Amino acid sequence: MGKVPRGIRVALAALAWFQLASALVGGAMGVFFGGAGVPQEWLDRSGFSSFVWPGVILGVVVGGVQALALFALHGRYRLAAGMSAAAGLVMMTWIFVEIALLLVWSPLQGVYFATGLAQVVLAVLALGAWPRPFLARDPRRPR
Repeated sequence: MGKVPRGIRVALAALAWFQLASALVGGAMGVFFGGAGVPQEWLDRSGFSSFVWPGVILGVVVGGVQALALFALHGRYRLAAGMSAAAGLVMMTWIFVEIALLLVWSPLQGVYFATGLAQVVLAVLALGAWPRPFLARDPRRPR
């Protein structure tokens, strides 16, 4: 990841671990425990008859992208920041689609959307999008 500040790397890893654990637990709850207390009627408009496939998608796709981001972060591969951005976008997309299909909202969805957004913002900063110095003028633009 080059010259990314340690704080950003640690924060990206912490977010990815949190989201990976959440996706795996949520996926297992869907697959093995029938949604673990989530009302079955929430699926009525979703196209799913049970929580099994949503659980598989959550665990494998959402969790898998987080795992790939973690692998890249811990290996300090160049694609780590890009994978972290992708992982955050996948989490945000999961939450957006979940709300759109189920037409319900839970505070946990807000938490996961916010952590996905934080992951994307930190990844973009790790990719060098933060201008230094922050308020410097672009010398190519006339005043």
